[in-house]
Order: sequence, then structure tokens, then C-alpha cells
Amino acid sequence: MKVDLHVHTCYSPDSLSSLEDIVERCQTMGIGCIAVTDHGTIEGALRMKEMASFPVIVGEEVMSTAGEIIGYFLNEGIPAGLTPTQVMSRIKTQGGLVCLPHPFDGLGRHPLKETDREGLLSQIDVIEVFNARSIRKNFSEQALQFAERHGFIQSAGSDAHSVSEIGNAYVQMVEFNGPEEFKTALAQGQIFGRRNSIRNRVMTVLATMPKRVRYRCHV
Repeated sequence: MKVDLHVHTCYSPDSLSSLEDIVERCQTMGIGCIAVTDHGTIEGALRMKEMASFPVIVGEEVMSTAGEIIGYFLNEGIPAGLTPTQVMSRIKTQGGLVCLPHPFDGLGRHPLKETDREGLLSQIDVIEVFNARSIRKNFSEQALQFAERHGFIQSAGSDAHSVSEIGNAYVQMVEFNGPEEFKTALAQGQIFGRRNSIRNRVMTVLATMPKRVRYRCHV
């Protein structure tokens, strides 16, 4: 099945994608599983899991003190502002998996800082080697080289912040049940993807600007 491992819903401050529209898009695109990785919350992922007719991985993109970290297979949300060590510990305590998203893309992103990353290699399970919203090809190439050098399992995701982006990147992999089977299936999977246009990314930013301003005012 096709699995998109990085999707944002309207529960993220920078996305307007409703859960219903995401489900419809997945069905249209033949996406058989998604990881919902909203910023700072798992509420949207939990609701999506209840309503979707396909498997949903409950995830969260957490802003640590040194950059973003994704947790997969979570039961509880993880607050922003913790150290990378604390974030990874909370993910592991839940039986979840640690993924580094867009690890070399600093253009409007917040990859985990190299100085922190190098000291936590043993805690990382997955490296996102293709992110459809990374504008430059070399960002993904660097991530792939890093993953291969350290023997990490490789993932891919659309990082969709709008419904039309879902499925722009995915992993073709066998079905799985739980984190351990997921790792095995992902390691044997095949990555497909195409980069979003700069226009698409700009349009998404502009469309969500009022929502992001309201979010910052309440933080």
C-alpha cells in the first residue's frame, strides 16, 4: 500500500485541511495509510483514526529547543519547548518511534540542530529522506546520504499542509501492525515522490497566515 508519512490537518496552525477532505483525497489518490503529524498536538490524528476507513498512524511534529522531531505511534501529546533528549524519551516511553523530518532543510524549516543530532543517534529510528515541500533537491540527497551512512530506516512524506499536496510523496510498503512491524515494512519499502512547486508552498503560507497570527497571539 501507499503510505504518506507526514501529513498536517486543520489542527496544525499552518494548515486548513479538514479531516473529511483529507480522507477523500487519500481515497482519490490511492493512499492506503497516513501518519498525521500535526504541530504540537495529536488531537487531529486521534480523530482521524476514528473516522478513516484506512490505517492512521498517530504522530506529532514536536518543536524541541533545538528543532523539530516527529513521534510516531503516540498515545499522548508532547509539549513544545522540551530538549531533544526529553522529546525522544517521551516518544520512547509511549512505545513510539523517533523520526527526524527534513533534517537538512533550513529554508523556513526547523531541522534538529547538528550538534544535538549527533549526540542522539542511538535514539533515532527513522530519517525522512524525501520531503515533498523541500524546495532544493540537495536537501533530500543529504538526508539520504546521512541515513545510508548511519544505517537508518528511510521514510518519505508529502508534509502536506493543503489537501492537494497529499500523496506527493509516499512509501510503497506492505501492511503492518504496530511499531515493530512498521519498521520492518518501512525498511523494505520503496520511496516515490515529487517536489511541490514553490508557488504551491507560497500559496499555502498566504492562505494560512491569518490562522497562524491568531495562533501566535494565544501562545
